[in-house]
Amino acid sequence: MNDQRDVEAITQRLRVALEALESAVERRLEVAVGDGEVADQIHALSLDRSKLASELDAAAARSKSLENTNREIAERIEVAMGAIRSVIAVNER
Repeated sequence: MNDQRDVEAITQRLRVALEALESAVERRLEVAVGDGEVADQIHALSLDRSKLASELDAAAARSKSLENTNREIAERIEVAMGAIRSVIAVNER
């Protein structure tokens, strides 16, 4: 009878140990899935950052180009206004 009790006790301890192992494996899988989700999110954010950086560079280049064009137009307007003033001054005499 003692052997039967020992076997039952050992079997019960084994069940408890297996349940603990299963719980640990499930928790680890949940963490791994969570880590994978975080890694996916980080990757997506990195791609978004790269895209936004590229768009910002393009917008900055476009802004610089528009500034240069605006400066050239302002200079041309000044030249045209000077020519108009000269014509008006000549006609007033």
